[in-house]
Amino acid sequence: MNLKSVLNNLLKCKSPQELIEEGSNSGLKKTLNVFDLIVIGIGAVVGTGIFTIIGSAIVGSSDGAGAGTAIVISMALAAIASVFSALSYSEIAAMIPVAGSAYTYTYATMGEFMAWMVGWILMLEYAIGNITVASAWTGYFVQFLKGFNHILPSFVTNCPLWLRNDYRTMYELCNKYGWDAHDKMPFIHLPFGFEIPFAINVPAIAIVLILTLLLIKGVKESTKVATIMVGVNMFIIFSFIVVGAFYVKPENWAPFAPNGLEGIFTGAFVIFFAYIGFDAISTAAEETKNPQRDLPIAILGTLVLCTVLYIFAALVLTGVVPLGSIDTQAPLAHAMRFIGIDWYAGLISAGALCALTSVLLIYQLGTTRILFAMSRDNFLPKSLNAIHEKFKTPHILTWLSGLIVVVCALFMDLNISAELCNFGTFTSFIIICIAVLILRKTEPNRERPFKVPFCPWFPIMGVVTCLGLMYCKFSAKATSALYFVIWLAIGVGIYAAYSYKAKREEEAGMICEAAPAEDVSELTLQK
Repeated sequence: MNLKSVLNNLLKCKSPQELIEEGSNSGLKKTLNVFDLIVIGIGAVVGTGIFTIIGSAIVGSSDGAGAGTAIVISMALAAIASVFSALSYSEIAAMIPVAGSAYTYTYATMGEFMAWMVGWILMLEYAIGNITVASAWTGYFVQFLKGFNHILPSFVTNCPLWLRNDYRTMYELCNKYGWDAHDKMPFIHLPFGFEIPFAINVPAIAIVLILTLLLIKGVKESTKVATIMVGVNMFIIFSFIVVGAFYVKPENWAPFAPNGLEGIFTGAFVIFFAYIGFDAISTAAEETKNPQRDLPIAILGTLVLCTVLYIFAALVLTGVVPLGSIDTQAPLAHAMRFIGIDWYAGLISAGALCALTSVLLIYQLGTTRILFAMSRDNFLPKSLNAIHEKFKTPHILTWLSGLIVVVCALFMDLNISAELCNFGTFTSFIIICIAVLILRKTEPNRERPFKVPFCPWFPIMGVVTCLGLMYCKFSAKATSALYFVIWLAIGVGIYAAYSYKAKREEEAGMICEAAPAEDVSELTLQK
């Protein structure tokens, strides 16, 4: 096969109409309305942003400076980068309402190879991001159980660290506090097998498996659970803002930007982890009753509502707690303890569990639907694409996505997994903005229920802002930047070793089915 033929294969696109026809025959049940979609979006956006990531973005970490009170500027930057992409998502999702999100849209504009790479990057965004959320869920779950010290046994309320942390985190704790991994104290002691230390995050694994079973039962049932959790979540956040506002001390807002522009841009990069909820909305397009109308409303509504909540919560948090005292793992609960309202701190922990559970649910839904679209296109074995006879859900892929999170949660570094998720998010947003520009040229007459205003300037601004935030992290030589490059290299390897060959075999089979008998024999001889 010559180079020209290979390049033609890499650049093969599917027409929007072909994608829509495939989606209409997918077998997925159309049960979601605009309210369900907004619940999906808020559930994915608000949870990690307010209950966990906001603390790290304000204070900073060993891998980057914090924004301080200037986190509100960081949030505005992240929102600006998001809004351009959200408008682009709205146009293309209403135009091509099928599962797969950015992966599917790339296939319609940039060809086979780029579609595979975007699907691979989306796996990074959702599956790896889910590891961070599952581990944060464990932290709040442990804090919640401690409120039952006098009711539950001590081994439940204060279980050993090796049963609620992954291997890497456990060793970081040992190094941080000078603990000996061979210490026989039950709280610290790491079990060894064949001289190999062992640690497993049992609560994180358990909640992932439970939600996997729920998603197999049905997406409508899953969104009903998410609706309840989001309702609790919103009540907790609104009440935190109202109650905390009475304890704000303006002097805590100074210095406003302790780390200058570096801290502001790093904070914007970190907080962006919480903005991928509207991307998750588009992955459920094939299960939406009226996607042309409902998808744009849900995407933009989610972004606006969640950005306002972020800014108010950040102002209250930094006004209540001095910068040096903000907790990075459970910032809102710690803020209530800081002002002496311990019972409300426990209530926030319960609300955080609901919020993070909804995030886990939505991320796993997104992972499964992207894998579903990739398997349908034969990039992955089509045997994975089976639909459950009773529940009408892709049960094999749902189990696969859950097991990916379970296995990776055993050893993945939590902070790095969050930053890796960000790289995936930025890349998919850039691709979507470019896809809108391409479709405006290649499909100028196709009906667009929603159009990006001020095109091409808004999509171009989306590309520039996302590239700028990615560059800040690359220039800092962060570990996650190196891992992102490695992830891309692995994706190229899988495509070259399996997916490219599978696509060519699929095309050869289609030609044989369409050709007359004498042509088939000729094709066989040529092969």
